[in-house]
Amino acid sequence: MPARITFEFETPRGRRTTSLAYERRGAGEPLLLLHGIGHHWQAWEPVLDVLAADRDVIAVDLPGFGASDGLPRDCAYDLATVTSVLTAFCAAVGAERPHVAGNSLGGLLALQLGREKAVRSVTALSPAGFWSESERRYAFGTLRAMRGAALSLPVPVIGRLSRTAAGRTVLTSTIYARPGRRSPDAVVAETLALREATGFHQTLAAGRSVLFRDDLPALPVTVAWGTRDRLLLRRQGVRAQRVIPGARLVRLPGCGHVPMNDDPALVARVLLDGSAAG
Repeated sequence: MPARITFEFETPRGRRTTSLAYERRGAGEPLLLLHGIGHHWQAWEPVLDVLAADRDVIAVDLPGFGASDGLPRDCAYDLATVTSVLTAFCAAVGAERPHVAGNSLGGLLALQLGREKAVRSVTALSPAGFWSESERRYAFGTLRAMRGAALSLPVPVIGRLSRTAAGRTVLTSTIYARPGRRSPDAVVAETLALREATGFHQTLAAGRSVLFRDDLPALPVTVAWGTRDRLLLRRQGVRAQRVIPGARLVRLPGCGHVPMNDDPALVARVLLDGSAAG
């Protein structure tokens, strides 16, 4: 069962308290894993055991997602606040300055942690924040539509759809290139996580003006992009490398926006290589 920890974090208005759920496996150098908007730590399940053979892997539910608490009412779901939460979380679990890998929103947060020199290395899978304005509007509109569909479908219908490859395609093809590979139980769980994500709208609102513009010259950075990403198009990876010229840019052939399930072996290798560089 995942663990839970309650801790304090810094805000401009003083210290606040929150509680995050997380899964921890393995031994070695710490590797923090950050999921995307509307998801939960289980997005990393396809690669966790491979990573845990070489790393102390900590997959956390972000504030307002999965089984974690939302932020206190006077806290925004912006980069500064959430990275403050994550830095305090790492200290609370005894994993200060870990390696970090993130997907989508989690990739953007991983880069922000790198900008704040709070981590040893960064691996970002299809990170947010390198979009044009039209690409951002498209991505946010798609995410809202996914959330609306998850909210509108009765739970028994979600269960029935998940039991067939065609149904899993209906529910998850926006984020997976190979949705039929996702297990029925995982599809149900992540669809429910999307509909129950209390931080969803606040996170989208905070992201409207976000662009990542800072080089990370003193930090090993890997940016990886699925060639079949339908949410954040892979040309955004080229922009990311322009912003961070020292980054290693990796193609993930045949992978969608959440690549861990599409090609677990490849993604695990990219994460291990990225975290070895630090």
